[in-house]
Amino acid sequence: MRQIQDYWAPVVGEFELLVLLALVRLGNGAYGAAILREVQERTGREIAIGALYMTLARLEAKQMVCSYTGEPTKQRGGRRRKHYLMDTAGRQALGRAYRTLKSMEEGIERELEAM
Repeated sequence: MRQIQDYWAPVVGEFELLVLLALVRLGNGAYGAAILREVQERTGREIAIGALYMTLARLEAKQMVCSYTGEPTKQRGGRRRKHYLMDTAGRQALGRAYRTLKSMEEGIERELEAM
């Protein structure tokens, strides 16, 4: 049975879901290039870096993630990295998407694996 909080959790699109899942895998504080690599390696998709940053900006506008700028490093020629953290709304949306997907696939696992 659905929890009441599911009705209030924001809905995410497919790519937003992949980005949120990458953040969970990488841990809070992940930066854009690492998120991009994670999504590309796990999905086998070629993704434009601009598409990733547009999605991160959209998730930030929805208050699902927040960002901070790290300290400059010698390896990056003194440049700073922007790091991302999943916020409460992002966790709720990810949980809702996961529970919805699990509910929809229940009983048809065999058919899905054959596709």
